[in-house]
Order: sequence, then C-alpha cells, then structure tokens
Amino acid sequence: MTELTIDAARPGAGLGDAPFSRVCAVTELPSELADVGRYGGAIHPTWTIGKKLHGGTMVAGSAAAATRRLRTVAPALAEMFPIAGSSDFLGAPDPGEVEYHVRVRKTGKRISLVDTDLVQDGRTLVRTAFTFAHLDDAAPAYTRDIDLDMPAEPPADAVGYEPGSPMGRIVNVAQAASVAIDPEWAVFLKGERGEPRLRLWIRPRPGDEQDPDVAAYFAMMAGDMSPPVPANLGRFGWAPTVQLTTYLRRRPAPGWLRVIATAQEIGAGMFDEDQLVLDATGAVVAQTRQLALIPQPR
Repeated sequence: MTELTIDAARPGAGLGDAPFSRVCAVTELPSELADVGRYGGAIHPTWTIGKKLHGGTMVAGSAAAATRRLRTVAPALAEMFPIAGSSDFLGAPDPGEVEYHVRVRKTGKRISLVDTDLVQDGRTLVRTAFTFAHLDDAAPAYTRDIDLDMPAEPPADAVGYEPGSPMGRIVNVAQAASVAIDPEWAVFLKGERGEPRLRLWIRPRPGDEQDPDVAAYFAMMAGDMSPPVPANLGRFGWAPTVQLTTYLRRRPAPGWLRVIATAQEIGAGMFDEDQLVLDATGAVVAQTRQLALIPQPR
C-alpha cells in the first residue's frame, strides 16, 4: 500500500500525534445561566477545507462538549455517548477559539438529550441536538448486504492527499490525519464525469486512535470527509452544508476507516449526500446524511 505521511514543512506538522484530541478538549467557563454549561475550545486551522472550517469537525467538537456536560450533570450516565446529532449551520466560523453553550434537555436510563450551540464572537453559528445512549457492543442481528469490494487499507493506486496534490491543496484536514481517495470512483480527478459517488480512506494519528472517546469523535467527523459528490458531474467549489445528521453506531476498531459517499438526487440548487463509515473489520461505525447547496459555476 502507499505510505501516507505528514510533511514536516506543512502547517499542521507541529500538532503532534494527537491533533484531533485538541479539537475534543474543552475547558469549563463561568456561566450566567444555571441550566447552561459554557465551555471553551479551539479548532486549529488545519481542520479546514480551503478557508472554511470542516463541518464534521465542528460537530465532533460540539459532541465532546455535550458529553462533558452530561457527565458533569449526571455522573451516573457517564457511559452514555452521542449516538445521533442533528446539526444546522447558521454561519461559517473562523479557525481559532470557539465556545460551546450546552443544555441538557432530558436524562434517562436509556436515552438522554443534549443541545449544543457553537458560538464565536457572540454568535451561534452551529446548533446541534444530540441524542445520547449506550453504543452497540454486540454483533448486529441484521446488516444490509453491502457490495463492498473496497479494501480495508488504501491500495497502491489510491491517491493520497500529499502536499501539492489536487486534494492536498484544498483539504487541510490531511495535515493531521492520513487520507487517500479511490481514483476509480473519483473520476473528476481525471477530468472525466461519472456517477455522483466517491470513496476514500482516513486514519487518525496514533494518539487520537488510542483514546476511545477521541477515536469515536473522529469517526463522527469522518462521516463528512468525502468531497461533494457533484464533483463527478463537473460541479466544483464550496458546497455549504444546510443540515447534517450524524449517527454513531459503535466505537471503531483501530486502523483505517473506509468512507463511501453516494447521493439520491442532485437538484438544481441542492443535493443530498449519504456517507457510510466502516472500520477495519468492516463494521458500520458511523453514518451521515446531509443536505447541501450545489457549488455554483464561476
């Protein structure tokens, strides 16, 4: 397989072996409202696509703040984890310091509900409603048959997001994780057009992979890692997410994550995109569905 490395000359190289852990690290701040937990966090510029913060990373940071709040308010529910998140994007935050304002809406033995607002400069820019429960830890009773001819690791012809490559110039996330895309599906890389479907591989740095919570947040983030599938139809550019729903089914096994992205319909102004995240064992660990705006031709 192709060895994917992080170039020391790149801006993300100094983040160490656990850069995603920094996204998930939140600090409690004073709050004027008794029912609102206030947490400070920071999202480094490496977690961007072009100049825009990566949506899945913001959802993962919000999930970490929600988990921290639930464990503080209800310590007996500390084993619960966010299994679903419904995110609305009200604006585009800049890299740097952010705040998370967290409200626990409901606690229960099986289900708890927590809302998180990502705030910057006094404005709520991402709002996510999280559902908490216990993650699956047993073999599923049924799994839809997935016609998966995708190897567990990037093969020799996988296109890595190296410095100067078409994807590496845009996807700064690859400075802090290993990423490769399947050229058989990503026909836009050859200037061709094809089905609106893409698949890729992503793996966290060793320190992020070793922390069970961070690895789970990383899997949530990975469900938003595919380029917009309209690229295979010749539509390039920023595709702002209007709404993103994220499901986390189980904690991933160590190793590469496989991401498969498809669409049901590409409209004139919007498109949907489903992303399925499998771990090294082939288990489903995360799923997402988003509605996004079609990139507009220049």
